[in-house]
Amino acid sequence: MLVLPFYGLSQESNLGNWLIYIGSKQLKNGWNIHNEVQYRNYDAVGDLEQLLLRTGLGYNLTENNNNLLLGYGYILSENYVGDTDKKVSVNEHRIFQQFTTKQKIGSIGLSHRYRFEQRFVEEDFKMRFRYFLGLKVPLQNKPDGNNPLYFSAYNEIFLNTKTSIFDRNRLYGGLGYQFSKQLRLELGYMNQFFETSSRDQINIIAFVNF
Repeated sequence: MLVLPFYGLSQESNLGNWLIYIGSKQLKNGWNIHNEVQYRNYDAVGDLEQLLLRTGLGYNLTENNNNLLLGYGYILSENYVGDTDKKVSVNEHRIFQQFTTKQKIGSIGLSHRYRFEQRFVEEDFKMRFRYFLGLKVPLQNKPDGNNPLYFSAYNEIFLNTKTSIFDRNRLYGGLGYQFSKQLRLELGYMNQFFETSSRDQINIIAFVNF
């Protein structure tokens, strides 16, 4: 995991900071192990908003594509109480199933992810559906085909199965650099909006394949 220092603005600005590690271990015969760590802060590093640990076992229906995955996640949330400085801790255990598929349109890469979650939040049980659409656009055109600098963007919508159907929407854009087949890094901005409010994030993301 690569940890980089980043200094955001105060909590009143509604600007936060996420450090994210996403790893994938390729096994034999199309199987893979997914692992993920997200350290989310209300402002700079140190004011914890949420710690998310996720892992899962996946299988590619075709070579390096069309992945089915069964996973588990643990989420610790530190929520502020109203406008006070007091926090409450909320523990969540999550089981999820997802299907991910990738497409190519010219030099532009598209990815779709469909995820269904069963959420055990303290003593409550919830279910949620998520759809993720991402794109990756190379920003260089070298003769050898090595184009490490790219633009990345995605939109993800969250829908509940009961009560208020709309949960949230995340819109992201950033710049990335592909250091090798095993490592790429992104720095981006994300807006997350809910039914009556919104929140901005600065994301630092390390993607690792090994």
